[in-house]
Parts: sequence; structure tokens; C-alpha cells
Amino acid sequence: MTASCQPPLPASSPGGASALPAGAALTRLPADGGPEFNRLVFEQSPYLLQHARNPVDWYPWGDAAFDKARREHKPIFLSLGYSTCHWCHVMAHESFENEAVAAILNEHFVPVKVDREERPDVDAVYMAYVQAATGGGGWPMSVWLTPDLKPFLGGTYYPPDDRWGRPGFISILQQVTQAWATNRARIVAAGDTVIAHLQQHTAGAAGAAVPLDRALLDTAYEQLKSSYEPQYGGFGGAPKFPRPAAPNFLLRYHARTGAADALAMVHTTLRNMAQGGMYDQLGGGFHRYSVDERWHVPHFEKMLYDQAQLVCTYLDAYQLTGDPALADVVRGTLAYVQRDLTSPQGACYSAEDADSPLPEQPDHQAEGAFYVWEEREIMAALGPEDAAVFNFHYGVAANGNVASDPHDEFTNKNVLMVFHPLEETATKAGRTPAATAALLANARAKLLALRAGRPRPHLDDKTITAWNGLMMSAFARAYQVLGDPAYLNAAIQLARYIKNIHNDPSTGRLFRRSRSGEAGIDAYAEDYAFLIQGLLDLYETTFEIPWLQWAVALQEQLDARFWDASGGGYFRTAGEDPSVLLRMKEDYDGAEPSANSIALMNLRRLACMTDRPDFRAKADKTLEAFSARLQAMPYAMPQMLAAFDFQLDPPRLIVIAGDPGASDTLALLKEVYRRFLPNHVLLLADGAAGQNALAGYNPFFATLTRTGGRATAYVCQHYACQLPTVDPGKLGELLGGAPRPER
Repeated sequence: MTASCQPPLPASSPGGASALPAGAALTRLPADGGPEFNRLVFEQSPYLLQHARNPVDWYPWGDAAFDKARREHKPIFLSLGYSTCHWCHVMAHESFENEAVAAILNEHFVPVKVDREERPDVDAVYMAYVQAATGGGGWPMSVWLTPDLKPFLGGTYYPPDDRWGRPGFISILQQVTQAWATNRARIVAAGDTVIAHLQQHTAGAAGAAVPLDRALLDTAYEQLKSSYEPQYGGFGGAPKFPRPAAPNFLLRYHARTGAADALAMVHTTLRNMAQGGMYDQLGGGFHRYSVDERWHVPHFEKMLYDQAQLVCTYLDAYQLTGDPALADVVRGTLAYVQRDLTSPQGACYSAEDADSPLPEQPDHQAEGAFYVWEEREIMAALGPEDAAVFNFHYGVAANGNVASDPHDEFTNKNVLMVFHPLEETATKAGRTPAATAALLANARAKLLALRAGRPRPHLDDKTITAWNGLMMSAFARAYQVLGDPAYLNAAIQLARYIKNIHNDPSTGRLFRRSRSGEAGIDAYAEDYAFLIQGLLDLYETTFEIPWLQWAVALQEQLDARFWDASGGGYFRTAGEDPSVLLRMKEDYDGAEPSANSIALMNLRRLACMTDRPDFRAKADKTLEAFSARLQAMPYAMPQMLAAFDFQLDPPRLIVIAGDPGASDTLALLKEVYRRFLPNHVLLLADGAAGQNALAGYNPFFATLTRTGGRATAYVCQHYACQLPTVDPGKLGELLGGAPRPER
């Protein structure tokens, strides 16, 4: 099941939640919370700080709330969301800013607020309950718990009053209050039963190991193909989510089998996404998803993890097709990340909100207000002649271009989308394609500068380790493929920040989150797995051995704290927090890939790089742990299928013996980077400390030397190498595959 911030309810946003202004002075803070500021004011989470001025007497997740619930024999009302969640804002405005609602919550419940991005472990437990109880899930998530944290009622968004055939939030609170007063023993017993069932389900989730073979890849390909929407691309109908794990698998499947459809489906999807409103046509970067089948009208939230994953997917497709439009999307997306989502210290922020203040009504927020345009605004900015060309190309209309607008949110508003290709626009304008492209580029720059003066969406400025690991991969791989040194510098700065701020040097453990330079919250399996992947990609770009050594150390931490010794695979948590009632394993590759899928690939890469049998054995055991799920539902786990594809054949080991910065070394590396080579690892034998460290993993690496003083390439499998070469052309022949054409 998938969970979405936007439930299918007929409501529009009445505005965002109250936020605590940056640097606000705390002039009055009642000891018991109170209406001016509540306990959330002491938190780092931007989401919790958005609720610090609610009249609700919120507690953060922790012993203070639990002790109060047990001491006063009150149920806990748990509200989970995140700071850029549109419907979280709606419920906050309608209910949590309402004095009458707050009075009920404060008198009869212990209200607890959780940022699901900071505490995905807490979110996962209660999302499992809500999905099992209701058949769906999403955020905001509302769950009622016994004082010992066991759920007995849950749902997502509740309107304040009864409407649309649904009970309102006030009605629910009153009913729960009455039930708790009269049937407390039954409710507590029901909570015990629920947790027992969930524990049984999660304990037996993986099932017995089953043998897997190449036919599984064919099955997954056919499943994805059957769900493909051929007119506009994408998999399934509206709303359309990008889900990068699916195209990642299809590109590997194409590389293995030559299936033209696998590449064509991905290429069409990526082109249409980038031409639609899903992609910010002025500022770059992708919104969360499209509400329609054409990729036109998005949910305007922008998440770091989407940018990072889609950059890598577009790079892979560019390597396979040589389509320059795909490379341009990468550049535009990374420009957005560097401009708007990167801190002065080089870390990447989490997200930007879908909602933003209306320029003419600063106190009122609306979804997409920062991004949409009226025709008159474009005419005034560009002049009638250039505006006519721009408006034709991007489908701008006087009465707006949103075909379906049930809540009248986009009256006279235009979501920019490439409605007509460049050649057609040029013909219409009576200009050459080159002149038309220059006009459009100039127009976009003018409108982007004008847009910068609008009130911006809320920025969630916390740094999440896992998402920064994904972004590290994106920057490193973008440097490999596109050659811009700014991308390499960004990857290195990001890695240094995580090393300095998110890493505990005394224990080697990671923190999940930092904000304003302050780190906290023990990291989860995905934080370790995604960061290890980023470090491996960074090593294969810089060949600085400390990055590889840190990846090895983090893998050892992941193994020591999260590994399931009996069943295989990795739990999400280390099992050290008694308030998290279920120790769960991730297996679904959704908006983010699962930690187990990425860890499986990491283990395979590390086993090849270090020749460590424990890494190899854990990779085998992880695949066994999820083999039954893979066999039954391959469509649900495409990123794990990519890792399975990696291990079907011995991975290719490419070693360049040479000086890292020398031109002959760079020429050989360029030949590697030009190709889509999914099942390989890349090492550098520098004849110095880096090679000595590699030889410490496996003495074989000490034998790889330069030929006649020139940089030399070795292409090996099972540590048996083909004849070494100093010629980039010959290396290309050894690597095979179609290289991306030079631009």
C-alpha cells in the first residue's frame, strides 16, 4: 500500500499552519505549556515548530508524555505528519488552531506530535496499524493510543465537523472520551490484541526462502509493462508518482536483455515528466506527483529524495540514449538543489512546501501560489511579441490552462507545461528553432527573476542523513557523466558535512537529523544504507580511499546494530528504544527505496571491492530473506530486483592503475563513465596509499601496475583479468555496450 499526504477528499486548503518565525524571542513561556507557546517550541523539527503556537498542549514523543498518560490514566492522541504536507496544514488550521478542539484534547487526552521524517520508526508502526484497520493511509495520520502506546483507533485527515458522510474530529474526540470512560478495559484489551497481531505479521513477513532465477526479471518486466500508460508514460493511472525504482530496474533489464520496450517506456516517461508541470519549467526540480495523467498539474511540494533519485535515473537514461534533453533536466534539477535546497555549509535541506502565501493576501496560503501564472503577468513581463511565443509553447491561456479544477483553486491560473514542441513553436513564430530556443530561455530567466520576488513556500531546513546520502550519489554521478566540477565539489562538501556533524566519532554511529548545525536522533537502517551508497559513488568519482573506508565502517555498524541474525535482512531500527513497539523490516520500494534493497546492492559492491566473505554471505542471506516476497510481488520491489540482477553474474571489476589527476588516467575513466554499466565496480590503483589500502583488503590489488609508466586499465571478473590496455578505445571495446555519444 502507498500513503499520500493528500487524501481523496473534496476539500481545498484554507491556509497553512502557524509557524514560529526564525529567531523569535521567547518572551513568555508558561511552565505548563499554555496558549502562547507549548512544549514543541524546544524542538528542532520544523514540523513541530509549526505547531508550537497551537492552543493544543502538545508533547513531543517521549517519556514526559508517556508518564503523564499513565499517571493520569488518559489515552494519547498521536498526530504524525511533516512540515511540507498540505493536508497537515489543513487539519492544523481547522482543528489544532481551534480553541474548542484544543480544550477537548487538553482535558481528555495527552496530545503528542511526531515529525514522521525525523521518526520514521514511530510512523511505520502506526501506519501499519492504520493501513490494516482502514485499508489506506496517509498524512496527517491520527491515532489514539492506550497509555502503553498500543493503538485502538486511527485514520488520516479528519474535518473539524461532520461532513461528506464522515465523522468530524470533534465528534471522534467526544466518542473516544465517552468510550474511554465507560469501556476502558475493553479498549486496552483491543490494543493488546492489535499489537499482538502486528507483531505476528511482521515477525513472519518474509516467509521461507525460495529459489530465484532470471525468469523473475522477466516476470517483473511484464508486470511493469502491463501497467505502463503509453500515451503519456508512467505506470498506472492518475495520480502519477515518479517512483524511480521502477525505471531503474527497467534500464537494467534493457541492458541485460536488449528489450527495446524497456528503454522506450522509461525514455517516454522521463521526457513527458520533464515537459509537464511535474517539472518546474522555470526553476528546475520536480514536484512530488501529478494529479492528472498528463503530468500537467502537480502536487507542488518538492522533496529532496525525489530530486536525488530522479537525477540518477535521468543520468542512466542519458547514458543509454544520448538524448541531450535528459542531460538538461539533470542540470536544471541540480541547479535547483544548489540554489534553493543547499545550506551554506554544503548540506541539503529536506523539502519545500506545496503551499505558499498569495502575493495579494500574505496571510492566506494556497497550493502552487508560488509557481502558477496569469496571462496578464506574463504579458507585462515579456511584452506582447515574446509573450505570444512563450504562451503558445507553454500553453498559457487567458482563463487558465488547468482543465480539471474541482475546487476552483486555479481560476485564470496557468501551470507551465510544454504544450507544443520547439519546432512547432518556431514555425508558429516564424523563427528558426535556435532563435526560438534563445527567446524562450531569455523569457524563462525573466520570469524566474520575477518569481523570486514572490513569497516563497516554507522551507523544511533540516538535514536528513538518508536523503543526503541519495543526493551525494546524484552529485557524484552527475560529475562522472556530465563532467561539471561543481557537482563533484558539491558531493564532497556534502560528505564532509555529514562526516563532521552527523557522525559520532567516539562510537562511529550516525545521527538521523541535524538543523542549525545541531545533530540528534539515532539514525535508522536507511540512513546507513543510503549514505554507504553515496560514499561508494563518491569513492568511484574521487578515488580518495577514506570515503571507501568510511563506507566499510558504516556497513559494519549496520551489520552490528540492525542485522537480523536469525532471519536475514535488516531491521529499520536497532531495537534500543522501548517506546517503538514493533521492530520492522522494510521491503517495499516506493517513493524511497527500501533500506534492504540498497543494503543488498551495497553488500555486493563492497564484497567485490574488499573481498570480504562476511559481506558476501550477508548479501546472500538478505536475498533469501526477501525471496518469497520477490517471487510473489516483484513489482513491489524493483530496486531489490536491480540488486538481484547485479548478483546474477559475477560483477565486472574495473581497475585503473594511474595517477588520479593525470590526463591519461582521466581519459580511461571518461571511457568508463560514458557507458551505462550497471553491474560493475570501479577502483583506482594509484601506486601509493590508496592502492596499499586496497591491497590490505585483497593482495590481488597490489599486482595491478602501470604499463610503461602510462595509466593502464584492467577489466576483471573473479579477479581474472583480460589483457590490460593503455588505450581508451581498446578499453571501450572491452567494456562493450553502446557509449553515450559525445556532445
